[in-house]
Amino acid sequence: MKIGKFISSSVVALLISSTLYAKEVNQKVYAKVNGYEITQADVALLLKGKVNLEQLPKQTQKQIIDQLIERKLLAIKALNSDVVNSKEFKQTLNQTIKNLKLDLALQLWANRLMKNIKISDSELKNYYEQNKYMFKVPPQLHARHILVKTKQEAQKIIDTLKKAKDIKTKFIELAKTKSIGPSGKNGGDLGWFTPDKMVPEFSNAAMLLKKGEFSKTPVKTQFGYHIIYLEDKKPSKTLSFNEIKEQLKQRLIQEKFSKKLKEIVKKEKAKAKIKYNF
Repeated sequence: MKIGKFISSSVVALLISSTLYAKEVNQKVYAKVNGYEITQADVALLLKGKVNLEQLPKQTQKQIIDQLIERKLLAIKALNSDVVNSKEFKQTLNQTIKNLKLDLALQLWANRLMKNIKISDSELKNYYEQNKYMFKVPPQLHARHILVKTKQEAQKIIDTLKKAKDIKTKFIELAKTKSIGPSGKNGGDLGWFTPDKMVPEFSNAAMLLKKGEFSKTPVKTQFGYHIIYLEDKKPSKTLSFNEIKEQLKQRLIQEKFSKKLKEIVKKEKAKAKIKYNF
């Protein structure tokens, strides 16, 4: 049963992704070769969809486009050769066109099906009220820290901070000169994070602090000894309906779409002639 459910879910997920992809009909064109375009689809195929071309260095982008241009030139040469008159080419082309028509029809049909799905505000509100637990945001902390190797070093820094008139300024100064952590050069600033992003010992100690306070005893973790300064804290909260409304709408559209697809597949399968060859 689990395998069956996995396969069914995978088919639906594939159709959803295909439908979303079908919306992007006008793809970006990176180059033209004798009238043939080098598009996003060509790049995605070469990079196997794992890398965004725009995120790569310009030189690397050009190398990738040049590879695609060279391939296109070879393909054009092959198209102008007598290979197109061979029986193998014609048979393969016919089968490819047949499969392409099926895939294209499926994408456009599924896209139309999804566009016709409507979600009312009352449906959204009911879903929100019944699933509020899903929209709970954990507390967030904005902290600085100074990391040293020994407890004695940490205690000396704490003693220095206790005497400081401007604790934050002194903390930043000591972080830059004493901390062995990578954030030291930035005054120990760790930015905003949720407790689960840090080791438990660190998060537990930080959670006990109030805004503007620092830890009065060294906090030991697997990395060494920390002194923590809490810049700010945001309590846990549940996202409001208005904050999550658009995400909810997309989720419900996909759920309805999935349900509709399963119903259609069940009906079509019942009347289809299916023959397995394995």
